Amino acid sequence: MNKLPLEGIRVIELGQLLAGPFAGTLLAYFGAEVIKVEPPEGDPIRGWRKLDDTGTSFWWRSLGRNKKCITLNLREDEGVELARQLMDGADVVIENFRPGTLEKWGLGPESFRESNPGLVYTRISGYGQDGPWSQKAGFASVCEGVGGFRYLNGFPGGRPVRPNLSMGDTVAGLHAALGIVMALLERERGGTGQVVDVALYEAIFNLLEAVVPEYDGAGEVRGPSGSTVTGIVPTNTYPCADGKYVIIGGNGDSIFKRLMTAAGRPDLADDERLATNAGRVEHEAEIDAALEEWCSGLDSEDVLGILEDARVPCGPIYSVADMFEHPHFRARGLFEQVEINGEPLEIPALRPHMAGSPGRTRWPGPEVGSHNEEVLRDSLGLSDAEYERLVKAGIIAAE
Repeated sequence: MNKLPLEGIRVIELGQLLAGPFAGTLLAYFGAEVIKVEPPEGDPIRGWRKLDDTGTSFWWRSLGRNKKCITLNLREDEGVELARQLMDGADVVIENFRPGTLEKWGLGPESFRESNPGLVYTRISGYGQDGPWSQKAGFASVCEGVGGFRYLNGFPGGRPVRPNLSMGDTVAGLHAALGIVMALLERERGGTGQVVDVALYEAIFNLLEAVVPEYDGAGEVRGPSGSTVTGIVPTNTYPCADGKYVIIGGNGDSIFKRLMTAAGRPDLADDERLATNAGRVEHEAEIDAALEEWCSGLDSEDVLGILEDARVPCGPIYSVADMFEHPHFRARGLFEQVEINGEPLEIPALRPHMAGSPGRTRWPGPEVGSHNEEVLRDSLGLSDAEYERLVKAGIIAAE
């Protein structure tokens, strides 16, 4: 089996819930040794959302995959000292506590400048490590609003909408993983370790495309646009006769002509007013009304078949049940099967796909403290007696 691209990189994951752990999951999937440090009771996400027969979250089996899970009570000095030893031997640390928390424990980045100068110390928080809002609680739901996403999401005049996902956390985790890999590359080229500072609201802010220069250059404040995108026409979602919706993206000039011809509206296909995107934006309501009328008279499969024959970008809206049944998802390997207490469970593969060194799930999210002995006794060299003493003292949870 091919060597994974991050093999040999040791990561200490101190974060809980989602943003930090998702970054750790990405690194572990591509070969890093990720040691997840949990409190004795475990990461709260183990008990979130749908639970299996053991009372463990299905989500955890995906998010905790490939990680070596240990427990340390960081509110006790002995727990902090064990964490320090692990961090001294690491390439990367990921933490997503409120800024200043690790410094209170004596585990901030300055504590390792001499003992581990190559350490890539990755910090994820709501608003960053400095600035007037750095100490504010930074949940993804709130940071999605501050970072501009919620202002743009929804229908004009309605309540701002969130997707039924923790998008801010996931996007921040992606930014953290990218920052870590760039910092490791810089270190490989002769540099040293550094702090990677990821703020949830800034990760969302990174997604805003032209919103900022349009405001500064033209005074335009882009607002919500329902199922369309401001300034690009047509791109919308249309209801069909079978109660399903289709997405149609016909905003290229030649694509638009093919779209309207396929929809039985050659008059609009050849209309000089609509020959360019600027004209189509001006007459968006007319175009959308024509497409909605056409789609509403056909089942979704018929609409999609006609448009695919005309080489117009289009597609259905899939639930996870649809994805499970679709041959393309299967052909691309987007599901991986793991075993939980003798029962199979499919979890999502992670991407991008690396042709020469693809990532993979080596084991699902393990139980609390599953790797305590391997990491704390074997790697750190604790004696049997010392290990048992720390378990009895509550510094380490029993496996």
